[in-house]
Amino acid sequence: MNATFGRVLTAMVTPFHADGSIDLEGAQTLARYLTTEGGNDGLVIAGTTGESPTLTHDEQINLIRAVVEATNKPVVAGAGSNDTRAAVELSERAAQAGAAGLLHVAGYYNRPSQAGLAAHFRACAEATDLPVVLYDIPSRTGRKIATETMVELFATVPNIIGVKDAAANPAETARLLAMSPPETEVYSGDDGLTLSLLAVGAVGTISVATHWVGTQTQQMFAAFLNGDVHTAAELNRRMIPSYHFETSDLAPNPVPTKAMLAVMGLPGGPTRLPMGPEPDGLRQQAKAVLAALPRA
Repeated sequence: MNATFGRVLTAMVTPFHADGSIDLEGAQTLARYLTTEGGNDGLVIAGTTGESPTLTHDEQINLIRAVVEATNKPVVAGAGSNDTRAAVELSERAAQAGAAGLLHVAGYYNRPSQAGLAAHFRACAEATDLPVVLYDIPSRTGRKIATETMVELFATVPNIIGVKDAAANPAETARLLAMSPPETEVYSGDDGLTLSLLAVGAVGTISVATHWVGTQTQQMFAAFLNGDVHTAAELNRRMIPSYHFETSDLAPNPVPTKAMLAVMGLPGGPTRLPMGPEPDGLRQQAKAVLAALPRA
């Protein structure tokens, strides 16, 4: 099971100062923690959890550059946009900033056709030589990347290597992998379905909860890949409260993660509007989640 960027990657939050300005030193501190003590093989920067809709392009590139400088692990840069020209520009600049790969989300809000999505992804991939991971999250974009669209892209665009799958349909993921080239890489984009996606052929995860359960997630992968499904299932069961904690209508992602980081003494700071504010009692919930975790 080839995983270009490793099995366990955290979709990292973007730390901000109290005044809302970006905290690049905090981002470097967090990146170092996640890729050493935190058990991660790599990081995804400036994605949804990184509050990319609230970052200027310059902030995004400065963040990518700072994190690349802070760790020797792969840094995959969120470079997506619902404007193809902007996504191409971000792709080129992220490559210059040292990213190891790019994450490209389906065009959101404007709901393009499948032909439009395919043309968008081709343009983004052709902008650099970096490996590209598509990001399929229809609950946020309003448009599913059709299985047939992805299969065509995997077969015809050499540097589109796989997908971050947050479509919540493991049966369709199994169909995707059955139709795709054997080297296609699926990364789970939904922590609650990671074990299910592993069972149909996923190679890794791009996770939110691995801000605090990276080591346990590595243990789950190792157990599953060694054929110890019972241990993998038990580890997954113990992490279910973390999956439920990471987002809700009252505290949507990344608000809970930033509360958790505060409890852990790690940089995170506030979220930028329209995310937030942090609801009362969230840090107490974070402490309870940490206390119930399996020992790393």
